[in-house]
Amino acid sequence: MSADPLPDWFFPPPEGWTADDLDRLPPSAPSHIELIDGALIVTAPQRSFHANVMNRLWADLDAQAPEGIGVQTQMTVKLGERQRPEPDVLVFRRPEQDDSSRTYYLPEDVLLMVEIVSPESEERDRKTKPIKYAEAGIPHFWLVEEESPGSPEIRVYELDRVTQRYTCTSIAREVLKLSVPFPIAIDVRRLNR
Repeated sequence: MSADPLPDWFFPPPEGWTADDLDRLPPSAPSHIELIDGALIVTAPQRSFHANVMNRLWADLDAQAPEGIGVQTQMTVKLGERQRPEPDVLVFRRPEQDDSSRTYYLPEDVLLMVEIVSPESEERDRKTKPIKYAEAGIPHFWLVEEESPGSPEIRVYELDRVTQRYTCTSIAREVLKLSVPFPIAIDVRRLNR
């Protein structure tokens, strides 16, 4: 028994994939594809922990965001010609003219990127993406891990503008209280309930 052949759209153009190519994928392509170092990354199905934490974080951040600040899940950020990752949650400055056909944000509009670590994305979420986000100048980054079965932990990072690297400023397992990028209070224990 032979495997189904890969669809034509899956093969890169002669010059390789670019961030703009993601907007030209056919409707039959998976809905969550990101571009890292010019390679298409198709994400694995989400675990319940991942979906719960992502949805509750979005709701908490959205409820606390001041006017002019937006929160979205699974929206790509165009970091460069061959970089268009899709964080789990992102916080951004709302443009004066809202564009409902938007397919990505630019790094200068993004205040916070959140990655929720899954078994298949550990390397990208812990190592690759933070480096790329920091180099793009995104000021805040959170990494959410499942510390023990069903128990989330949020590691909060802030960009050091001199070194262009993230510094861990706190680790929250119970309640996360921050003043940047805006006043935030999140019951971490509730994120997977």
